[in-house]
Amino acid sequence: MVREIYKGRSVDLRVERVTLPNGVAVDLELMHHPGASAVVAADEQGRVVLIRQYRHAAGGYIWELPAGVLASALEPPEVCAARELTEETGVVARELRHLGTIFTSPGFCDERIHLFLARGLTDGSAAHEADEAIAEIARIPLAEALAKVRDGEIVDGKTIAGLHLAAAALGAP
Repeated sequence: MVREIYKGRSVDLRVERVTLPNGVAVDLELMHHPGASAVVAADEQGRVVLIRQYRHAAGGYIWELPAGVLASALEPPEVCAARELTEETGVVARELRHLGTIFTSPGFCDERIHLFLARGLTDGSAAHEADEAIAEIARIPLAEALAKVRDGEIVDGKTIAGLHLAAAALGAP
């Protein structure tokens, strides 16, 4: 049994009656999310593109990869990735390579984020959406970005996963 609690622009909240593998029946509060894509855009100098974006739930500005929600269940994740990279940073990628897919909070949410490595970068112009507050767009060496993860300066989960997967794909130390 599924009971809809809230239907929003990006997420739906519902209560589902499920039987767990151990046979116990429980009511689970679950958020449904259509999915998203995030992009590690790496240039020829070994720098990655990061944005410093306001996130109310995080209490302020945080460093992140360019990312966004799939426009529909039918939108290919790579199309979303290319669109969000350009909208948020003005960067256009000649090549996108899928690095992996992660669950963000599988205890209560079905959101999957598809992570991509973008190469062959050229600069275009950004077109931020009305609900985006991007304070800064930066290109920093991948090694420095990973150091920011270790130092607790980068705390966003998709960004941490994406940077590590990109480092492995690029053969970075």
